Amino acid sequence: MKKERVLITGAAGFLGSHLSDRFLKEGYHVIGMDNLLTGNINNIAHLFPREDFEFYHHDVSKFVHVPGELKYVLHFASPASPIDYLKMPIQTMKVGSLGTLNLLGLTKAKKARMLIASTSEVYGDPHVHPQPEEYWGNVNPIGPRGVYDEAKRFQEAITMAYHRFHNLETRIVRIFNTYGPRMRLDDGRALPSFMSQALRGQDITVYGDGSQTRSFCYVDDLVDGIYRLLLSDYSLPVNIGNPSEISIKDFAEEVVALTGTKSKVIYEPLPTDDPQQRKPDITKAQNILGWEPKVSRSEGLKITLDYFMQLPEFK
Repeated sequence: MKKERVLITGAAGFLGSHLSDRFLKEGYHVIGMDNLLTGNINNIAHLFPREDFEFYHHDVSKFVHVPGELKYVLHFASPASPIDYLKMPIQTMKVGSLGTLNLLGLTKAKKARMLIASTSEVYGDPHVHPQPEEYWGNVNPIGPRGVYDEAKRFQEAITMAYHRFHNLETRIVRIFNTYGPRMRLDDGRALPSFMSQALRGQDITVYGDGSQTRSFCYVDDLVDGIYRLLLSDYSLPVNIGNPSEISIKDFAEEVVALTGTKSKVIYEPLPTDDPQQRKPDITKAQNILGWEPKVSRSEGLKITLDYFMQLPEFK
């Protein structure tokens, strides 16, 4: 029996590689696509021997051609951490706009269903807490972070336009902070930064006074939520994240305790437009998808630390 085929863009990235694993496990033929701007081929190297996986080295901001039938398209290509999108602002906007447009065209031509990876960043520095999907957000469109926030907001708008105008089957996931194995040590996000500093015996850098909050979801939980959303009948955005909220200062202390380091926590100025609060309202995910996170932060952090400790620089 011929396997149904799914295209995953950003397949060599942190989330894309875990999604590739999940869809192969579920019995799909996976076509991974990545231009390797921020992705790492090592994340999917274990998949290359498989007959049900193929890889296209391609930038989705340019015309996308995939021969044969497609059942699903999952658009996860994008720089996704502040350090990346501040360094690559134009590529970030292009992959969210032109890339999304190209993939919507492909999805329409293949009569497939498309899921786009949106983000909690569409809420900006929120005035509503926790953030429900109905909240329109508080984003600075011309600030340095605006390239990512507005690319994702445009991505949602064009996806809904195709859904309404062309009756295209579309799904939108708003992803909150996620962590786990295959994160890049140098991507500038809190968890890999804290862990790499702790493992090197360096002081741990917290920006601002550390009172800003985040909610961290383990990657396997996130992937399960995405999979359920794709197969659901719901076309409006859905938050997927872990509502267990913690201040960045307390999170740094958790990493210090877990690693057993002698590192001290030091404080530096807060970056421009850094959100003060981040916590998903997951009522929709619970009611529509029957989903909620299962992996506790302490359990997920141990698995992630084990992964980092196996990297060549810490062996």
